[in-house]
Amino acid sequence: MGYYVSSKRMDQIINELKKEYKIYAPKRFKNRGWKPNTDLIRYDEINSVSEIIYDEKSDFSPKEVFYPISQTLLYFTEDNCKESSIDDSKNIILFARPCDINGIKRLDTIFLKNGNQEDNYYKRLRDKLKIFMLECREGFDNCFCVSMGSNQTDNYSAAVRFEQNGLLVEIKNNEFKKYFDGEISRNFTPEFVQSNQKKVNLPKIDSTDTLKKVYSLEFWKDFNDKCLSCGACNTVCMTCSCFDTRDIIYNETSLNGERRRVWSSCMLEDFTIMAGGHGVRNTAGERMRFKTLHKVYDYNFRFGGDEHMCVGCGRCVKRCPQEISFSDTISKLSEEVAKISSEKKASTEVTK
Repeated sequence: MGYYVSSKRMDQIINELKKEYKIYAPKRFKNRGWKPNTDLIRYDEINSVSEIIYDEKSDFSPKEVFYPISQTLLYFTEDNCKESSIDDSKNIILFARPCDINGIKRLDTIFLKNGNQEDNYYKRLRDKLKIFMLECREGFDNCFCVSMGSNQTDNYSAAVRFEQNGLLVEIKNNEFKKYFDGEISRNFTPEFVQSNQKKVNLPKIDSTDTLKKVYSLEFWKDFNDKCLSCGACNTVCMTCSCFDTRDIIYNETSLNGERRRVWSSCMLEDFTIMAGGHGVRNTAGERMRFKTLHKVYDYNFRFGGDEHMCVGCGRCVKRCPQEISFSDTISKLSEEVAKISSEKKASTEVTK
């Protein structure tokens, strides 16, 4: 079911929706960018369709809407513990691009299908989420979603295309049809980007022996001088899910407090520091190796199918202060893996 809705009428619909939903979309914050005299585009609640930035890529992903940067898990006293709850009864509408919708699916896998127990703190917010897809037909300069197979999706309640003075809207979820009754019917099938400026070759690691050789590549050491281990790439990534657990004591003479989980980063120097001071990954190269393999090998190896964890949104490329291109890193790794496979094949032929 498709409709044409004027911008003015869409604002009225948004006001009606806000009675039952909080509505989040990419929104511009003037002069808030991480570089001087630049704007920040970040997800926030909206009151008007005019606030939605649809023709630029957001600097941050929408995951913080349903996976908060800091989230209280429980409250404790000297002799009692109480699980946190969600006070807000409203559900959530999230305007998101196809790559981010596919990224939500990756996070669902990590938090809901990664073992025998679902993560309740993630699930209770995720269950509130309804997705309005922002049609994305062309992509942006650092995108490589087509290479990652995350450029298309049918996992949404509604889809929108922005036109001059109005929107085309496709409604898939019947609960939203009532808001558009009486609007102008229009045939509208969302289109998806079919080619990116940036193309990425994925590595084909087909054996444990190859994986061991990948771990030992000199290639990773290049990042010891390049990477600052600042974690900025993880912060803007749609699919990074690492967190720290922290106990907050309300004052120094009290035993009352709360336990929070707070976003963290596998690229930070102290992320793998254990009791006694031992670190598992002590160099920037080792941390980059872990992140890269997690995104384009480990996730797929663990959960199967055709999905990789990286969805090719390209935010990490834009955000890196050292201008390290993660897409180029993946392609370079593919070249190294191809060399390993070629050497292995040549060695096998010699021994025959």
